[in-house]
Amino acid sequence: QQIQEDLNKQLLDNLVSFMSRSHSDFQEKTTKWTCRMKFREIPTAALVLGVNVTDHNLTFRGLSDVLQDNITPYVALLEAKDCPGIKNLMQKLMGQLMNCDIDVDSLEDEDCVQVSQNRVRCSMPSLISWYESVTKKTDSETPSKKRNSSSRHWQSPPVVVIFKDMESFTTKVLQDFIVISSQHIHELPLVLIFGIATSPMIMHRLLPHSVSSLLCIELFQSLSCKEHLSTIIDKLLLTSHFPFKLGEKVLQVLINIFLYHDFSVQNFIKGFQLCIVEHFYSQPLSVLCCHLVDIKKRVYSLSHDQCENIRRLPSFRRYVEKQESGKQIELLTNDSFLKEETEKLLEDLYVYHENYVSILRCLHVFTSSLPKYPLGKQIRELHCACLENQVWETEEYESSLQLARMLNKADLVTMLQQCVEILMSPSGKEFDKTVEKLKEFLTQFQNLEAEASQERDVSVSSQKELQKKTDLYHLQKTLLELKESRRSKKLTKFEMLRFEVVDYIDRLVRKYLVPADNRTLHEIVYFNAATVLRGHLNAAPRTALHTALNNPHWYLKNQALKCDGGGISNKAPDICIVYKLHLECGRLINLVDWLEAFSTVVMAAEEPNADAASSDQVDDIIHARFIRAVSELELLGFIKPSKQKTDHVARLTWGGC
Repeated sequence: QQIQEDLNKQLLDNLVSFMSRSHSDFQEKTTKWTCRMKFREIPTAALVLGVNVTDHNLTFRGLSDVLQDNITPYVALLEAKDCPGIKNLMQKLMGQLMNCDIDVDSLEDEDCVQVSQNRVRCSMPSLISWYESVTKKTDSETPSKKRNSSSRHWQSPPVVVIFKDMESFTTKVLQDFIVISSQHIHELPLVLIFGIATSPMIMHRLLPHSVSSLLCIELFQSLSCKEHLSTIIDKLLLTSHFPFKLGEKVLQVLINIFLYHDFSVQNFIKGFQLCIVEHFYSQPLSVLCCHLVDIKKRVYSLSHDQCENIRRLPSFRRYVEKQESGKQIELLTNDSFLKEETEKLLEDLYVYHENYVSILRCLHVFTSSLPKYPLGKQIRELHCACLENQVWETEEYESSLQLARMLNKADLVTMLQQCVEILMSPSGKEFDKTVEKLKEFLTQFQNLEAEASQERDVSVSSQKELQKKTDLYHLQKTLLELKESRRSKKLTKFEMLRFEVVDYIDRLVRKYLVPADNRTLHEIVYFNAATVLRGHLNAAPRTALHTALNNPHWYLKNQALKCDGGGISNKAPDICIVYKLHLECGRLINLVDWLEAFSTVVMAAEEPNADAASSDQVDDIIHARFIRAVSELELLGFIKPSKQKTDHVARLTWGGC
């Protein structure tokens, strides 16, 4: 939440500045505001937030808090679902401004709201009268109270109306409200904010020119949701402050849902929280997923069963197989020795994470500065590539190295300086030699510049000597030597140094960006159950309905409802019996035959030896139960009435789930 507030800070500051300018114009009665009064223009902010609608509430909540803290206490947030007509809009607006709850359903035939003991008519003149009375009351307060209030709000604060989802409002409601408001703009300092999910052009599609000309519009653009997500991943996942980590497949599931479904950062965070809950619920060793300072205490408090769980981990078994026979016996039989080794391995895993993040950022400095992005432009893409496999074995990595070997000197120097800053930030001494080496490269680049100027002077003098040689033999000999030297294509000192820098970065990548799956005990801190997560997040409603109706014992936990061999239990709920019978039918289902079959199943326990009852003898209660079950099945979308035959229904679903 703090990260999102920081990301929105610039946007909110710009909106506050816009409000201040608009309000000061009204308060000072300047020529600018007089011109607006003449043309009845309303100050309007068009806030383009993107299609990630689920994230908009947090932005609007932050905007409302900022406005109420700095500009005005009179802020109303309106949604299209609450404002189907202009009357409902005015009721909601006045209810929020006057701090009273409005039940729109109970006021459908009335145009009034209840304020204290009085009923106030929902109209613009009533709103103006209320505003004048409130501001007059504020002006008549004691000087001390007035000073306290003015420190937060202006003396005549504006009334801010925020339309959270402009695209969802009907055109007539928006037009009526804007036209009415423009007629009273000289009496009420109104400011509008339109929340837009698609494009600013929607304003001109919804509003004709005669209405849009009444608005003085200023456009504001929020940070793109992709940049928002990259910052969240950078600050939350790519840090050593949080011991819990996401595996490559799990992270890819969350990113794919974000990119191909809703672009919602809030839903990404909810998915991340679900991963945390699932990991600590399903992994018995998740107690060891903790900060470095707590590792020793938790390791030595492990029980014998938990030690056995460690021995069963695939990564630990691979580690044991690589040890000598004596150590293998100790690890598999001695719990105390196992705890000591586990403490060392977890500390190594913690150090690995710190080094991984630092080198990953250095590699991202290089890959993001290339003319093309084989490994992706965002650090999340690079992180996924490193988690998936050994990144240096991929074609994209080789392409990146080839492009890096063609960078110019200025770019290389800038990248090296950024890498030095990144590697100097960790508190450990792991990268002291690395930093010294990078600084040495920077020094060599500086020396190259001085040598280059001397070489230019030498080349000029050699050309002058060549011009002095008038003898044809010596001239031909010199030209042949120049031609041979060009054919040999010897690398310059800069090119050799550039190759050396890229090779050194490559060695760092191969040493520190080893996939986490290769680390011992990675199962303790990494959540890799992508299938479980996908089952939670990717809804399959038809499959769930089929399971519930075909196998009711699965959800009701009642084994008496379980039937083997495709039979139908008469103890099952009516809708389950009707559903199973409808699976045996074709495209059209005869209701009479269906009812008879239902009656046969239901009455099987009471009359086990009786023949199939005719429709005339069906009990009224069974008939009513059948009608209700068929209605529920129709509501779920499995059947629909047929126009071909009145006593038939059409089946809508086919195939297995």
